[in-house]
Amino acid sequence: MAQYGPTILDVHTPSSSFAIIFSDSDDTIDNLHEKLSKKAYNELHGEYVRPGWVKYEWNNTVWNLDDESDFSILTWRLKSSAPGNDSAPVLHVRDPDQPLPPMSHYRNPSFYMFRPKAALASPRLPASPDTTSVRSGKSRKRSKETTPKDTVPKFKMDFEKFHSENGVRTVAGSIGPVNDVRMLLKNGYRHVYISRKFAIKNGFIPRDAAPGYYGYGGLVNLGKWPVTVGRTRTTHSVYLSEESHFDVVLGRAFVERRQIKFDPVDPTDVVCQDTGEKIDCELVILKDGKGQIVTVT
Repeated sequence: MAQYGPTILDVHTPSSSFAIIFSDSDDTIDNLHEKLSKKAYNELHGEYVRPGWVKYEWNNTVWNLDDESDFSILTWRLKSSAPGNDSAPVLHVRDPDQPLPPMSHYRNPSFYMFRPKAALASPRLPASPDTTSVRSGKSRKRSKETTPKDTVPKFKMDFEKFHSENGVRTVAGSIGPVNDVRMLLKNGYRHVYISRKFAIKNGFIPRDAAPGYYGYGGLVNLGKWPVTVGRTRTTHSVYLSEESHFDVVLGRAFVERRQIKFDPVDPTDVVCQDTGEKIDCELVILKDGKGQIVTVT
């Protein structure tokens, strides 16, 4: 019977790579933080690894490792992975308060934030009507006869599929005293805006605001308010908007202030280059009461 050695976890930081021994029976998330702190002591400038500093990669996806619940899931995934298997979880450690190494310095290519994006597969061209089978003319004739006449045309399926994937970027954060707000992130807008309904509900403008005031007669500046996305808070001039789909819209003023980088391949890959933080982003597809796609310009 084959004898396996101890479980080894590969670890990558923005500047280095190393490995640690993992014991699923003895280790806890605190023990794991202690091991990582010792191994990356110089790179972390003596700081102790804390929740929010560690992520792990499994099945080509990056997962948070912030608490005991995340740690239990990691342990289970380690047990389910065969020793030496490429699908075994890999840890990534970084102090989010420290900037990423500049381009002129060494960057660890194994660290998840520096890994090159996979090239898109070449799109398949639609089959032309005169495409023939290499088997025989009979098989070609039979395939045409068995095609249902009431099938949805391919061009319509492709059209609906394209628009169903054409969502808009949204991020969660806080503005002023209001937390857990889903905000539209779009540099097609110039400033930071809040909707009239949201402004009245949360006291940004009076509840008895009459027509002709607070935006009905033109763009109104509601003053400067702090906006927090991820772990960073910045202050912006906020304007009242008649946008009804989103409570808050983060426009170019926010994008340029946080030096946000959008990935042309993966629309959910959003990095704030002022801190190097990768923020959670979700695509939202808006539809009206009839199920038609609503385009947000």
